[in-house]
Amino acid sequence: MIKNISGQRITDSITRGAIYCIFILISFFVIYPLVYVISGSFAPGNSIASLNIVPFRDGFTLVHFADLFTKTDYGRWFLNTLIISVETCAATVVISSLSAYVFSRFNFRFKKSFLISLLILQIFPSFVGMIAIYVILLRVGGLDTLWGLVLVYTAGNIPYNAWMVKNYMDTVSKSLDEAARIDGASHFRVFWQIIMPIARPIIIFLAITSFTAPWMDFIFPKMVLRSTENQTLALGLFGFVSDKKNEFTIFAAGSLLVSIPFVIFFLITQKTLISSFGGAAVKE
Repeated sequence: MIKNISGQRITDSITRGAIYCIFILISFFVIYPLVYVISGSFAPGNSIASLNIVPFRDGFTLVHFADLFTKTDYGRWFLNTLIISVETCAATVVISSLSAYVFSRFNFRFKKSFLISLLILQIFPSFVGMIAIYVILLRVGGLDTLWGLVLVYTAGNIPYNAWMVKNYMDTVSKSLDEAARIDGASHFRVFWQIIMPIARPIIIFLAITSFTAPWMDFIFPKMVLRSTENQTLALGLFGFVSDKKNEFTIFAAGSLLVSIPFVIFFLITQKTLISSFGGAAVKE
């Protein structure tokens, strides 16, 4: 009996040790690239070939961060990306929430067909329509403009997000709407003062995803934007590690600066999202 207990303990210890080793190995492969980029942003030199494989073994310097703002248009790239992300976020939240309210609270002809078409639009990848998007922007004068890129992102966000918010609004009790309508509230007032506060969790989630999606997108800015002054962070940073350049340390410094406000934004909205779920109102 004692031998069986001892054998079981040994087996459990071996199993636990193997699990720890697996998780440590996975953590290493996840964390090491991030640590290496951080160390590269502070390392002297430019080429990735000159960097030590052990992080922070090459020294410490802030020259690369200074070069970003003195020798490149990094500040302009950051502002362009911020404008695109904020405008896309605002447009997506407004249009998707209004569309979701209409689909959730009103019955009209071809309603089901419209909803199915929204889902069908999400089946096809965005790359399928790139030629059509390019032609449309060319005809309306949206090429090489920030608003043209906002238009592309907003149009791509609406189908799935409208469906998602609509499904959430369907869970909100319609008795709240009826009580407000009896008191003389208009449809817009019901939407703004009753539905929107209850749907706050999904709206915040929608705002987060709509803001982060364009933040480091590369494909559509590469297709739409042409001039240097309209470049986004993704395009500008890619220029440091292209075939003509090998400035990995400056690229790492720019990437680090990009992540800082992004992480701050995510942490702030994450706390708000958690509190919103805790304060959600009555549902059916």
